[in-house]
Amino acid sequence: MGKTLFDKVWDAHVVDTIPNGPQILYIDKHLIHEVTSPQAFNELEARGIPIARPDQIVATADHNTPTVNQHLPVQDPLSRNQLEQLTKNCEKHGITLYGLGHQYNGIVHVMAPELGITQPGMTMVCGDSHTSTHGAFGSIAFGIGTSQVAQVFASQSLLLKKPKSLRVTVNGTLRPGVLPKDVILYIISQIGTNAGTGYFCEYAGNVFQDMSMEGRMTVCNMSIEMGARGGMIAPDQTTFDYIEGKKFAPQGDAFAKAVSYWKTLPTDTDATFDKEYHFDAADIAPMLTYGTNPGMGIKINEHIPETGDMTFEKALEYMNFKGGSQLLDTTINYVFIGSCTNSRIEDFRVAASYVKGKQKAPNVNAWLVPGSQQVVKQLEEEGLVEVFENAGFTLREPGCSACLAMNDDKIPSGEYCVSTSNRNFEGRQGQGSRTILASPLVAAATAIEGKIVDITKTILA
Repeated sequence: MGKTLFDKVWDAHVVDTIPNGPQILYIDKHLIHEVTSPQAFNELEARGIPIARPDQIVATADHNTPTVNQHLPVQDPLSRNQLEQLTKNCEKHGITLYGLGHQYNGIVHVMAPELGITQPGMTMVCGDSHTSTHGAFGSIAFGIGTSQVAQVFASQSLLLKKPKSLRVTVNGTLRPGVLPKDVILYIISQIGTNAGTGYFCEYAGNVFQDMSMEGRMTVCNMSIEMGARGGMIAPDQTTFDYIEGKKFAPQGDAFAKAVSYWKTLPTDTDATFDKEYHFDAADIAPMLTYGTNPGMGIKINEHIPETGDMTFEKALEYMNFKGGSQLLDTTINYVFIGSCTNSRIEDFRVAASYVKGKQKAPNVNAWLVPGSQQVVKQLEEEGLVEVFENAGFTLREPGCSACLAMNDDKIPSGEYCVSTSNRNFEGRQGQGSRTILASPLVAAATAIEGKIVDITKTILA
């Protein structure tokens, strides 16, 4: 029987198998940031255990970093302390750190791929649930808890039970205006937020094959939102072209040798999966969420379902929406384009294509937060900074920002925010805030109009 992409990568990294128990999995690359690493460093320090492979760890500052005046001392005492601890720990253990102000600083799941740190066939972990982003390259990438961060520090391995396999296939032609964010929001709305629990998901079909690497990263990023341990897309020429020439990618003959191996990774034709879903691309439309989990999604011109369970009713009460109504024409005062889901240059190009020559609605606070300093540089070089500033948007400095509101970028209580982030939980973007997840295109249109509009009837008419 053939092997899946997941099987091939997993099996190549098994160090040992405990009889009738879990396996010891070797980890190629460990990504860390300022929030989930301090406790792990302290644990090893207390037990006198050295870092096993500091050369395989890359650190960045992103979660609660300020997105304004990053050249000045950090004002928030908690954030300042965490950033200082990260710097001290990395210096002490010889770990590469891209801190505030560094040309490679950015959100961990944005800066690692754009530097060529992320490569096919790898196992990658980080103390952050959206590590699944890196699976877009055909790597096994997943989030881990603080105790597991310490485990990888100490051994460069993890004790794990192998997940089951899931495949989601989407074939056909996407409608105009449907972006990768809409594809994954649609999938989650159809199968639910628990469908992937216990599974590692592979995305297959021509829709994913036709996506750019940035689009694939958006899809894999939100695998967590359907309960999966992670998501993967088989590496192909699009993957190889994206990686080639990046700073930490293999060079010359080493790159050609790597590609030869990467080409062996796609799932064999006779491989089987524990669970499968199939969707037609023609059924997908621009999407919005109306509730307090990413599975509560509808097409932009659909109506909210009439009835549901207690969780459904509680979510509608929190969001101040009613069953049977539409979200169209809902006044929106906050728009956030950013996060590890949608803060890459491609996302801002899409937004700029709508925004150019227009003016932001006076009632809207529109925050643009690039995913990295490299994205900032691209925005400047492509003239997009001027496009956004002329339209009245506020361009901030890189960081996780209003995705999870660990810094000052918070949405006020009771306000709606159309957000390109990945979670719409109660209070996710600030206490009492109400999040509506959407694509960068829908977010940009909302900022211009000051309300939710049906882009299938405006720019797509």
